[in-house]
Amino acid sequence: MVRNLLVINIVVFILQGNFFDARQFALYHFGSDYFNPTQFLTHMFLHGDWMHLFSNMFSLFIFGPLLERFWGSQRFLAFYLITGLGASVLYSGVRAYELHELRQETIAYIENPSPVAFNNYMDDHVKEGSGREMAIAMRNNPDVPQYVEQSKAIVRNVFDTIFNSPMLGASGAVFGILMAFGMLFPNLELMLLFLPIPIKAKYFVFLYGAYELYAGFNRVAGDNVAHFAHLGGMLFAYILIRMWGRNDYREY
Repeated sequence: MVRNLLVINIVVFILQGNFFDARQFALYHFGSDYFNPTQFLTHMFLHGDWMHLFSNMFSLFIFGPLLERFWGSQRFLAFYLITGLGASVLYSGVRAYELHELRQETIAYIENPSPVAFNNYMDDHVKEGSGREMAIAMRNNPDVPQYVEQSKAIVRNVFDTIFNSPMLGASGAVFGILMAFGMLFPNLELMLLFLPIPIKAKYFVFLYGAYELYAGFNRVAGDNVAHFAHLGGMLFAYILIRMWGRNDYREY
């Protein structure tokens, strides 16, 4: 099953750049005109670039086979799909809240524009440096209606871009696999690639989850990583393994 998932993801990635537009099957916010319920499933087999694909498939290749041997192919596939779907559900809920807050900020600016408010809005939601020239122009020429209207148009465009930015990738399911690996084989030692020292699986998963939690609540402008999808995969993995019962546990 791990082999089949690897092949499917790689083949879909090759096809998406040549035979269809990946944005049709990526997961959009449910309020977007581009949203389709089937995207909760289809987005799991799409990736943004080769590095995105490699990082997810490498993790699946490293951690998946032992879990498949432990559970069997059918249960492993069920776990992969359920955690991936669960990750997208949690992500969609958090994103709905974030977009509601962004809408309120956008409306507040349009109703009461100012150079400071424009600069703050851009700093909060766009990569560093964007909008600086417009903010300076507004500050130096506060009575020019053209600059105010241009700033409103920029803010609306930022909102529309963020609102209609989709999520794609197998990361939710992959982080579910990481969580399961840490729970079922907590004392198995891993050798990290970037830091060649052994670390037990349970500590690796804990540190990775802690980082995702921190990054999710302390997002910086331009961060396009779906941290709460990663956390959702880990959360649903934890719930699912608990539901399956402690009889499935073995100490390694």
